This record gives sequence, structure tokens and C-alpha cells, in this order.
Amino acid sequence: MSQPKDFIYLSPPHMGGREQFYVQQAFNQNWVTTAGANVDGFEQELAAYLGAASAAALSSGTAAIHLALLALGVGPGDEVFCSTFTFVASANPIRYVGATPVFIDSEPTTWNLCPTALEEALLNRQQQGNLPKALLLVHLYGMPAQMKEILEITRHYRVPVIEDAAEALGSRYQGQLLGTFGEAGVFSFNGNKIITTSGGGALVSAKAELIQNTRWLSTQAKEPVPYYHHTTQGYNYRLSNICAGIGRGQLEVLEERVRQRRAVYENYLGLLAEVDELEWLPEPEGFFSNRWLSCFTVKKGCFVTSEELRLALLAANIEARPLWQPLHRQPLFKGSEVFGGAVSEDLFARGLCLPSGSSLTLEDQERVANVIKKAFSA
Repeated sequence: MSQPKDFIYLSPPHMGGREQFYVQQAFNQNWVTTAGANVDGFEQELAAYLGAASAAALSSGTAAIHLALLALGVGPGDEVFCSTFTFVASANPIRYVGATPVFIDSEPTTWNLCPTALEEALLNRQQQGNLPKALLLVHLYGMPAQMKEILEITRHYRVPVIEDAAEALGSRYQGQLLGTFGEAGVFSFNGNKIITTSGGGALVSAKAELIQNTRWLSTQAKEPVPYYHHTTQGYNYRLSNICAGIGRGQLEVLEERVRQRRAVYENYLGLLAEVDELEWLPEPEGFFSNRWLSCFTVKKGCFVTSEELRLALLAANIEARPLWQPLHRQPLFKGSEVFGGAVSEDLFARGLCLPSGSSLTLEDQERVANVIKKAFSA
């Protein structure tokens, strides 16, 4: 569906200029496939940026979660604890492997998984003699979760952590880049992310053998013989050499994109400083968010709702989006167990994401701010 020329999108792609060089290189070499110099280069450059041992370039972040679960031996009859306040792609792969998701509520400071609810859930399962096979932890909107507390708890119960850092490339906790704390880290390069490969993802790990096995599974698990021989079920999950070329160009401007997204957030704070009814997602000491999206909640009992703001913005040709609907409230996961739930439900009821693209102009932000100020002054 086409939009007016002045339509402001939530988070559009932003090219840096060198992407075409790498893509043209792939055409020149005739490596228009799921192998080639760009795939290898993108993996090496991403791993080097993160300080990870290695990375596997995949077709999506969802594929990365799927393969991470397989790497940890998750299968039918197992449970995986998962943030409830996230996009459905975080939890769908748990069902791909035949396991059962158990959802954990958020805490109100970072909006990420609540350590208290997590410990309650783990104690409950320990008493039942049935600890989860893994924890799928999500860093929302670029904001790090409370990693110190969460890792202390999961280490005590010996539950491995998969970090879903799809929205958090370039974010740091206590100086360490997200996606490098758990057994495996997941990234997405969808068109709306801070950098993009048009569609794609990656799995990173400190364990080189885990990534080596992931690459093998992502290329249909072909055995190293001169004919097609398979002993294990594989998947067609490898990133294309063309898309990886886009990613290499995007990686070169990642730090600039982080600065630009953070500047967008700061601009909103200044432009909307007079609107006391808004509560912005904070950044605690030691937390560094890439500010993938600039988000707020409307204060409880306010005469203007977040949905009324969204509709007012849409009427002005501006895209805004509610915060994630908790997965335990989704019909898809009806009947799933959840520990807590009130915090994430409240965030969904009162929250909104504003246009946050790194190419967003100050003039566009002023358009957004003026609509919001008008709604509160009416």
C-alpha cells in the first residue's frame, strides 16, 4: 500500500553508501548465492565488532533462535522460559522444536524480563524437578535487560541463556555489547532494524563449535562427501551473498546509526518537555541503549490515551506503533503459563513507539511533536 510522499515511517532503512560496492562485487564475481566473500566477510566483521568468537549469517533472526534452541538440545517435552513482552518471533521457534514456552513478566524500569518473576518461576520448577532447558531473554527497543541479576539467577539454577538482541545491536551493559553474555546471541537485520541486510539475521557465540554446527544445519546439514548425503535434518537458513553485501556496508556505519538514533530520542525529550503526561523509557546507570525506537507511556489516568495519540499521528501521515502486546495475551499462546503479567499488560495499554529512523530530520520530529502537543492542549 503506497503512502503519501510526506508520510513519516516508524523505522525505515538508512543506507550508508558502501552497500552497493559489496553487492556489485558479488555480481562481478558471480557469487549470487548463499555463499561467497560477502557472507564470510560479514560473519567475520560482525564477530570482530561484538568481540565474539564467531558468527553465522542466517536468513532471519527467527532462524537464529531456532538454531540456537537446537544447539542447546531443546526438544519435545522441554520447557523454555521466555520474555512475554516481545514480538512473536521470539517465542515461535520454541514451538518449532516441539518445546513449550513459559512466559515471564517485565519489570517497569527497563521494560525487560523481571529478575524477581524469573526467580519465582525457576524456584517453582525446581520444586517440581523440571527446570527449563533454556531462558530466551529479549532486550527490548535497544534497552539492556538487568543482566547482572538475571545471570546470577540462571547460573545458580544452571539454565543456559539465549539473548534475543534483535533490537539491540550496538547496545551495551556495563560496557559489554549485548548478545555476548549468554550461550548464544541473536540479531535481526530486517528492514526496520538499526542496520539491515534487507532481510536476515545472525547467531553469535563464544563457542566456535556451536557456530560451526549452526552453519552446517543452515545449509541443509550436508555431510562433507562429494555426493548429497544427510544424517541429520537440516534447514535452508543461510544468508545470501547479496544480502550479506548490504550488511557489510551497513556495519561500516553502525556506530553512526547508534549516535543518530540516540540523538532522535534526545530531540524528542526536548521537543516534548512541556508534556508532563509522558513517561519515557529511562536509561539506568551502566545501561547504554542504541535507542532503536523512542518509546514512552502515557501516565495512568491521563485524559489522552496512547491509542488516541497513535490515531492522531496517523491522521497526520505519521506512523506510530503500540508497545508489544504480551505473548501470554495472544490467542496463539492461549493457555500458556505466565509468571506475573501485570507489568507488561500495563505497558501495552499505555505505551507508544514514535518514528525513530536514523535518517529522521529535526523538521520531521517537530511535526511529530506538534501533533502530540496539540492532542494534550485540546
